[in-house]
Amino acid sequence: MAHETFAVEVLTPEGLVFQEDVEMVSTRTGVGSIGIRARHEPLLGILDPTELRLYRSDSDIVRFAQGEGYVQVAEGRVLLLVEEATAPENLDRSDLEDRRKRAEEAASSAQDNSEEQRRAQRDRRRAEVFLEIAGGGGS
Repeated sequence: MAHETFAVEVLTPEGLVFQEDVEMVSTRTGVGSIGIRARHEPLLGILDPTELRLYRSDSDIVRFAQGEGYVQVAEGRVLLLVEEATAPENLDRSDLEDRRKRAEEAASSAQDNSEEQRRAQRDRRRAEVFLEIAGGGGS
């Protein structure tokens, strides 16, 4: 059964990654997973790294490894502003392992409770989530 569609844009610092009408968006905020369909109430949320799923239909799903960012639902459209959005088939496990290792080293050498340590911990978490999406397992 077809569902009503709505406009979705996914933007990264490098530019537009996705712009189409979809039936549903599935992502993760700081308080948990969220599914967004047409006519969703206005929303502004902070996004955590996860597998972003954009449902063109029940059987046609576009997937991205999504970094941190923001989601806005307003005026019948959804805007996702994220640090990173990479198709799972484009994830490089070796690069992700290196990123995780560098982040772990940066976190351990940073002063406790510093912004540098928090940034390194976010980078480590993103690398772990992306490894899970790539099929490489987390920590």
